[in-house]
Amino acid sequence: MIASKKDPKTGEFLGTGRRKTSVASVRIKTGSGNVTINGRTFEDYFPVMTQRTYITDTLEAVGLGGKIDMSVTVSGGGPAGQSGACRMALARALCGMDAENFPKLRHEGFLTRDSRMKERKKYGLRGARRGTQFSKR
Repeated sequence: MIASKKDPKTGEFLGTGRRKTSVASVRIKTGSGNVTINGRTFEDYFPVMTQRTYITDTLEAVGLGGKIDMSVTVSGGGPAGQSGACRMALARALCGMDAENFPKLRHEGFLTRDSRMKERKKYGLRGARRGTQFSKR
């Protein structure tokens, strides 16, 4: 079960999500469906439709599409990692908002941390796994 995080002053529900090297924190409250990401509009920040639907699928899974105002702060990584971080943060905030959302979101895989990250470079190698080319002579 996800621990409920609620801002006592504003009444907003909070969630934090991570993907690759991106970290996103989401604040949600009931409203008219306004979404701002780092002070920009949703369509301006994520111009690719697949990245937008990747995030909004979370709201559609619990039947709250267009009923939640969302304010997102995201940093690090690229657009794919940032949209994945936003997706997880939103799912965690929705669980804090209503505990009945947890089974739906868990079943759909919205609460699972995608742990795939770039592997670090090792000493003696040219990259994470690639070695130097063997020279017979």
